[in-house]
Amino acid sequence: MVAYSAWTYPFEVAFLKASAHTHKQLYIADSIVDLFFAVDIILTFFVAYVDPITHLLVRDPKSIATRYLSTWFVMDLASTLPFELISYLFTGKHRMGLPYTVLGLLRFWRLRRVKQFFTRIEKDIRFNYFWVRCARLLCVTLFLVHCAGCIYYLLAVLYPHEGRTWVGSINPNFRKDDLYILYVSAIYWSITTMTTVGYGDLHAENAAEMVFIIFYMLFNLGLTAYIIGNMTNLVVEGTRRTMEFRNSIEAASSFVGRNRLPTRLKEQILAYMCLRFKAESLNQQQLIEQLPKTICKSIRQHLFLPTVEKVYLFKDVSREILLLLVADMKAEYIPPREDVIIQNEAPDDVYIIVSGEVEIIECDPMEKEQVLGVLHACDIFGEVGALCCRPQSYIYRTKTLSQLLRLKTTALLEAMQSKQPDNVSILKNFLQHHKKLKDLNLGNLLLDGEEESLDGDPNMSMNLLTVAGTGNAAFLDELLKARLDPDISDSKGRTPLHIAASKGHEECVLVLLKHACNIHLRDVDSNTALWDAIALNHHSIFRILFHAASISDPFTAGELLCTAAKRNDPTVMKGLLKHGLLVDSKDHHGSTAIQIAVSENNIEMVKLLVMNGADVNDHTIKNNIPAENLMNFMAKREVGYRIVMPDQEPVVELSGHSGRREEGILGKAQVQFAGRVSIYKGLPMVRKKTSCLEAGKLIKLPNSLMELKMIAGEKFGFDATNAMVTNEDGAEIDSIEVIRDNDKLFIGYLP
Repeated sequence: MVAYSAWTYPFEVAFLKASAHTHKQLYIADSIVDLFFAVDIILTFFVAYVDPITHLLVRDPKSIATRYLSTWFVMDLASTLPFELISYLFTGKHRMGLPYTVLGLLRFWRLRRVKQFFTRIEKDIRFNYFWVRCARLLCVTLFLVHCAGCIYYLLAVLYPHEGRTWVGSINPNFRKDDLYILYVSAIYWSITTMTTVGYGDLHAENAAEMVFIIFYMLFNLGLTAYIIGNMTNLVVEGTRRTMEFRNSIEAASSFVGRNRLPTRLKEQILAYMCLRFKAESLNQQQLIEQLPKTICKSIRQHLFLPTVEKVYLFKDVSREILLLLVADMKAEYIPPREDVIIQNEAPDDVYIIVSGEVEIIECDPMEKEQVLGVLHACDIFGEVGALCCRPQSYIYRTKTLSQLLRLKTTALLEAMQSKQPDNVSILKNFLQHHKKLKDLNLGNLLLDGEEESLDGDPNMSMNLLTVAGTGNAAFLDELLKARLDPDISDSKGRTPLHIAASKGHEECVLVLLKHACNIHLRDVDSNTALWDAIALNHHSIFRILFHAASISDPFTAGELLCTAAKRNDPTVMKGLLKHGLLVDSKDHHGSTAIQIAVSENNIEMVKLLVMNGADVNDHTIKNNIPAENLMNFMAKREVGYRIVMPDQEPVVELSGHSGRREEGILGKAQVQFAGRVSIYKGLPMVRKKTSCLEAGKLIKLPNSLMELKMIAGEKFGFDATNAMVTNEDGAEIDSIEVIRDNDKLFIGYLP
């Protein structure tokens, strides 16, 4: 319609209005075209636009209307109004004077749409840039030729002496000729003049025509320079930026074809290159990085902080931590259908959506994709893998053009560790959010039957039970670092250690031991984590727990053996004996397993214990077991029925000894695992001030603090009865239970 308006108006003014020819059909067509442009003006009030400053899509109707009214509305309206029709309605006369002709020139305002059209398709990869550019120059040339021809004919019509015009000198009665012949003649003259051919058959006859031709030729000089310059630039150099874009598109297409990449990857590559070309001016990161660090922080704070504050993960987090996170964020524009996070990839980054939409997609083993949900502005994704230190569970793919804030996982974790209350808040928000979503991203997080108790429990420590049950040691470590209670229990009395031991999560057990959980706690069934581990055949976990428990409680072996004997559980008993527990170990009441078995009249258990070396000299055993049976058991023991003990070395990292490990061989000689400690004479600060270099003594850890002082007095030759016992940091020790293997102890008096 724009091309029609540009062609018809000069033609109507020169060949129709200035002559006696009728133009009723063209008048109807003009009215229809004007009607379409009027509808376009109305629709423009509802079309969103991209803000040239913020580069964001504006959809607010009021903002759209205000912008349009303040820019092109007046010119669009003026180029659409039928001034002749309005004049006829007001005066009742059909006027065709010079003022109306000048007002009609406003229709040329519509030509700006042609410029916008060509500018847009020059960047469209579906069209060849060279031919689009040639078409644009050709349209400019033909339009100017058309206008010059119409003006040249108008001069002939308006001149009073028809014989002294360029067309009248050849045909005095040219007004009676067919319009087609007259139009072709005018265009012929215009083209030959523009191309400077000038055959001479049509030439100026009067002063008005000569003046017009002078200005027309001067204009042609500029037009020719423009066309030649553009063609030269196009053929030789091309428009650099666009040509580079096209070259990158061709290189990408060649790469895809050469490597036979799938169609989806090809579309993603081309979409990314097109986005980079279109959004090059939107790339803020390159500009920000050129500025000083203080200015960069202020810019990021202004751009990103309002969005980050609305993210669920950072609810109730201090402004200090938010500013720390914002300083490390980088903005990225991602095209539609682009995979931001791939399933099972390492959790390197966390993303926050500023604008656009991102789909959560699950891919099954058959590579069939299912959309689980859609994320919108102010949502975050990738945080599950980051906080749980596990591969990403889903594919996150952009649905529309999206602006994302990318934050390194390491930066997030460092910020969390910098301030303890904020660390707790972030972890609490994380757990509450995913429970609310029914574990969309943590499908196996909640234990069976735990949902109700977790949702209603105000103590966030209850979530330790949940995480321990999943085997997510890294996230469990984060929760414990937030100073949550490692000994929290559920309604059945089970602690996180019970759950981790029963499910075989060895790494979780090590984490709980590192954070000084209580190994000896029992559930409502009077089972310890040690019992759960051996009963469910998690032998490696049992070795770790038994080693740690034996250090703090020398009766651990006796308690386990007596419990197995009392419950008449030969399977567990065999497992305990295989781990090298001394069959005659005593519990806290001084009882042995065989005594318990005899009192419970468990003959098969007595037989098992006797065959594995149990002491049968106790009078209670001889009084309750027939001598004949006892002799048979002893005979079988001599034949060699004892259970073989494995030779394995458990390694346990305990709380308070970061980076140091305790090693022991179970069952080699004793099951009590007497720890070894180094003792030194004098307190740490006193030794440092006096530059004391006296060597220490390596001893076995005694059963009480008083025994330790007596040994120290004997070794160093002084009365240590009332001496103070401290560790390397000078902290006073008042209980033997807090001392661990390989600890350095300092015994002395304050100066």
